[in-house]
Amino acid sequence: MEITTKTFQTKNGQVEGVKTKWEGFSILVITGSKGFLACPAIDIEACQGYGAAAALVESSADNPIGTLDRFCDRKISKANDKAIGLGIKVGMIARDAFELIA
Repeated sequence: MEITTKTFQTKNGQVEGVKTKWEGFSILVITGSKGFLACPAIDIEACQGYGAAAALVESSADNPIGTLDRFCDRKISKANDKAIGLGIKVGMIARDAFELIA
């Protein structure tokens, strides 16, 4: 297992990216003080039950996110109600959502 982290600066503060990689599979998450964005391996509706604002970015086995830098340019594919309340919208670029979760 390999873990990579990266800090992204937004006008509202920092968000932290974490990539955990196993052989043939990775989980990527960008976290801020108000919520997080993740690859589709995360159940954002379950997170809603815990009061967490969460959204997913587009990714598939044929077109995986792969890196934290590529995460920035992916589109939001799904958001729970808490994330929508922060202004996160399906179709927006993940980098634009970073400042909403910071």
